[in-house]
Amino acid sequence: MTMPEHVTITKGTCFAIFAYDIGLSINLTEAERRIIAGTERGRLRHKTRAPQYFEYRPAPLRLVQEGSIVDVGRYQASSTIEVMAYDFGAVTITYRFPIEGPFARLLDLSESLYENERLLTESRTRVEQLVHALGAAIERPAIAEEVEDYIIFSIESSVPEPPLMWTSHETDLAHLLRAERTALSDQEVADALSCRISFGQEDMALIDWHSAVLFGKEMDDVRAVLEFANVELLEMRMLDEQLDLALDEGYEALSRKPRLLSLPGSHEKDLTHIAQLQVDSALLFEHVTNTLKLLGDQYLARVYRLVSQRFHLEAWDASILRKLQTLESIYGKMSDRAGTRRMEVLEWIIIILITLSIALPFLPMGAGH
Repeated sequence: MTMPEHVTITKGTCFAIFAYDIGLSINLTEAERRIIAGTERGRLRHKTRAPQYFEYRPAPLRLVQEGSIVDVGRYQASSTIEVMAYDFGAVTITYRFPIEGPFARLLDLSESLYENERLLTESRTRVEQLVHALGAAIERPAIAEEVEDYIIFSIESSVPEPPLMWTSHETDLAHLLRAERTALSDQEVADALSCRISFGQEDMALIDWHSAVLFGKEMDDVRAVLEFANVELLEMRMLDEQLDLALDEGYEALSRKPRLLSLPGSHEKDLTHIAQLQVDSALLFEHVTNTLKLLGDQYLARVYRLVSQRFHLEAWDASILRKLQTLESIYGKMSDRAGTRRMEVLEWIIIILITLSIALPFLPMGAGH
């Protein structure tokens, strides 16, 4: 089923977001001091739809950069590129594509943006330049290989008006969300459109794993929640892999047979290393999960729960907590074993001292005595 050509977008923007991990943490105050021009602390704009507001704690550093214009198919990205740096070591690069004309053409853009090599390369180059510029503001700088990309189609106005679009063209919307031109089954269409939410009669958010479609004006707050959830997904993936490596190292250290005459403190290196991995992982988990505060805005809290469901963030959280507990158990066992070895060494020292104290009176004295 193809959307009729007369359905036309009169105003809209496509946001292509690329999230990277660049280090253990970022000192945002120091980063802001290093890059003064063209920056502002990013705070989500307050909306009249809720009595209270929500904000980042701490607020990420927002940088606006000028770059070369990038063409993706028949669409052209704005030369202004947004960079957001988060205190827990993550950075997002966002490209904006103005979208107008037939809605059906958006499927070409969605397909072209799916793992787009040019934008992946361009965004990573920008991240490398940012890491160089921030310097010592980043603790343990290292750009991870993993990148989490996400596409948001924000449609402010169209002919006919958006409510008719999302009720009459569900199949086309499912194709757009999945970046898939192949005919989809009814079950696939239903699944692609299952995560939907509206605040009023004129707005709608359709959220899927590859992309989201937002209908309505002033949807910046919803978009900001989606962008942060994408960053959170990246950090959860990174943390899960980091914990897998930590568990492998912990198991190896725990299964290593102690030497018969090992010196005191010989196990402290392994113990300290595991403890450091445990603390780093726990701190990162706390920073990521507590950065975005939704204060009193029930609608945005529902948006966050919905995107968390689609991204399976709860499953990632559960996996990470389970691995942190396992790492704690390994650390406890290693600590107990190190304590036991210390006690054994002390016992041998005491035995040797007692033996010497008993033997000394029987040893031959000097010739003068």
